[in-house]
Amino acid sequence: MTDTDVDVDVAIVGCGPVGLVLGIVVAQRGWRVAILERYAGQYPFPRVVAFDGETARNFATAGLNDNLYELGEPVDEYDFQNADGKTLLHLHSPYEPDRDGWPKAIVMHQPTFEAALREHARTLPTLRLLTGHTVERITEHDDRVEVDGDGFAAGLTARWVVGCDGANSFVRDHVGTPVIDLEFAHDWLLCDVVFHEPRTFVPNDVQICDPRRPTTIVSSGRGHRRWEFMRLPGESVEELSRAETMWRLLEPHGVTPDNAELTRHIVYTFRANIVRDWRRGRLLLAGDAAHLMPPFIGQGMCSGVRDAVNLAWKLDLVLRGVAPQTLLDAYPKERDPHVRRTTDLAIEVGRMISELDPVAAARRDEAMFALQRDPQRAAAATPQYFALEDGIIRRDPAGAPTGLAGDLVPQGRVRRGEHTAMFDDVVGRGFVLFAAFDPYLVLDEDDVAFLKRIDAHVVRVLPSRMPGKSLKDHEVVDADNVYLPYLTGARQVGALVRPDFYLFGSAASRPDLSTLVKDLRDRLTG
Repeated sequence: MTDTDVDVDVAIVGCGPVGLVLGIVVAQRGWRVAILERYAGQYPFPRVVAFDGETARNFATAGLNDNLYELGEPVDEYDFQNADGKTLLHLHSPYEPDRDGWPKAIVMHQPTFEAALREHARTLPTLRLLTGHTVERITEHDDRVEVDGDGFAAGLTARWVVGCDGANSFVRDHVGTPVIDLEFAHDWLLCDVVFHEPRTFVPNDVQICDPRRPTTIVSSGRGHRRWEFMRLPGESVEELSRAETMWRLLEPHGVTPDNAELTRHIVYTFRANIVRDWRRGRLLLAGDAAHLMPPFIGQGMCSGVRDAVNLAWKLDLVLRGVAPQTLLDAYPKERDPHVRRTTDLAIEVGRMISELDPVAAARRDEAMFALQRDPQRAAAATPQYFALEDGIIRRDPAGAPTGLAGDLVPQGRVRRGEHTAMFDDVVGRGFVLFAAFDPYLVLDEDDVAFLKRIDAHVVRVLPSRMPGKSLKDHEVVDADNVYLPYLTGARQVGALVRPDFYLFGSAASRPDLSTLVKDLRDRLTG
């Protein structure tokens, strides 16, 4: 599908990490993309300090695969401590790759990271970064949307417009959707610090659950560290914002004007909310424009990046004419419950951290100590991810997800010839059909034609003991013993992965693999 009557296929308002990832992934599919940003220069201060392994996998999809380790540092240990310094919860994130093929948690210096995303975006021939362009008007038509405002020589027309323009989103205001307040808000003082000499912190990150003053201490990449102090009842924002107050709060942690520079400080309010409507016609919302969550589990930006990669493949199929526009209705169906579950967990952790009643804090401490003595309960209390519950996933006749549908597929290394690397790099990204046997033995001509139409990779995974030589082009060896145990553990023989790494579904038998492909075709084209 080629449109000559619009300037771009997708216009994205907002050039933060979410807008950049969305723009890059859509442009990688060959579509014309414009990212409109009101500020001429990049925001110079860090807001986000960390992301998880799933988000690292998505950043790799957006082109930062080769230099992610240069831009970020794996988190080693994260301790939740009470007022006495006793450990309530100990989280260990090994440096080696975790379930997603990347470390479980990575800290970053956001301005450096965003600069790398922008640099990569500028290498894509169909993507334009239009900085200094403030969107002030949106005019909707049946087949296109026109945006214009300050910095525009003329209105820019697009097939689709996505608001990634943050908590004060202009696009969201134009859509007119109500914002649902999830009723959790606190003021915190953020102090970003750079020490004059290198310092080592063990553990690297600490959450101090002290009812006298809840405090967060985390690395923020590239030699930066952040302290966050909760505003107490009766304490004014003005009082907390004074330089002498900040240094007084930092001094017990060994931070003084003699050994460190305070590079940024701000009092801001952590909020929890979500829009009612993620889409209206040709307008869509993503990231902070659609939802805000407290930072206590580090999932705000991660959720926005999930929005971006989820929406990108749906826009691609709609623009190509593979799927009708109604496919985009699955975007909020998938992302809304996922974001709500993540936000609920962030609120739960935030309430635990922010407890100011000494008696209630003591009860919390005892409950957390008891949890430490029960490793199974502790593991269940800290989920790695949430599966999809709705949208484009395979269902049984009763309407429930079947097999591995909705699961986040793990990633390990695979081998082909002399080359051993992560599955995504060897096989490729996008739709992937993989099986413990040769899929072509059961796929019919219509199946193969449909898989080619959606640019799917078809893969046979062989046991780790097999040599990597003399393989067919669609065969790989399960070098880390990840994929075949994953299937057999669920009594499945194959699976169909979406471009956002969530499973459309799995096959319980060889003939069912062909049915699985047909089910996806019906869901996308019906």
